[in-house]
Amino acid sequence: MAAPLELSCWGGGWGLPSVHSDSLVVMAYAKFSGAPLKVNVIDNNWRGSRGDVPVLTTEDSTISQPAKILNFLRKQKYNADYELSAKQGADTLAYIALLEEKLLPAVLHTFWVESDNYFTVTKPWFASRMPFPLSLILPGRMSKGALNRILLTRGEPPFYHLREVEAQIYRDAKECLNLLSNRLGTSQFFFGDMPSTLDAYVFGFLAPLYKVRFPKVQLQEHLKQLSNLCRFCDDILNSYFRVSLGDG
Repeated sequence: MAAPLELSCWGGGWGLPSVHSDSLVVMAYAKFSGAPLKVNVIDNNWRGSRGDVPVLTTEDSTISQPAKILNFLRKQKYNADYELSAKQGADTLAYIALLEEKLLPAVLHTFWVESDNYFTVTKPWFASRMPFPLSLILPGRMSKGALNRILLTRGEPPFYHLREVEAQIYRDAKECLNLLSNRLGTSQFFFGDMPSTLDAYVFGFLAPLYKVRFPKVQLQEHLKQLSNLCRFCDDILNSYFRVSLGDG
């Protein structure tokens, strides 16, 4: 009997199985590939300390970061990409790099840096799911980590003021969303009728942006104008997670 695979991740809300993009990427890939993950949602009993979530625990190892977790699952024969051609495999890598360079900074900014969103939605949501005293420390640490990741992705040194790159971040993100919408077209998934790694990444990045109710919504408003991307997220939620879209 295979050793159990346990995934520790942030939980859900607003009709999502997780509100955390990295957690959603892994959860979606596991559904697409048939990997039998036991999902442990982080709550007030959590013993972690650094916010390096999601974490996959196996019989003899602990793995964090979505790309590393997905690579491990592929090695265990849970492969959502086995029907892809070599070109489609190369396109997958290119699109994931594009998502991380052009879309991720704006997603991180929306959740963790935009002050109205952070103080009214993100910080209270995450703090309520952490044990004391982590609840006082870790949200701020995660916000600083998001800011540093944004500036690193933008190629600016950490002391560079974010305001000077904010406009460009959102321009790039909107262009990336338009490109994804054009690429998806009327297809169910990015490479036809079966979901793959790219679908897991796009879903993980888009679904929280689409569903979480924020006071500042400039990128969310743009996404909601792209009906095929919204339909893509809704279809995955309905087909693979069976979560009521009315939950909030």
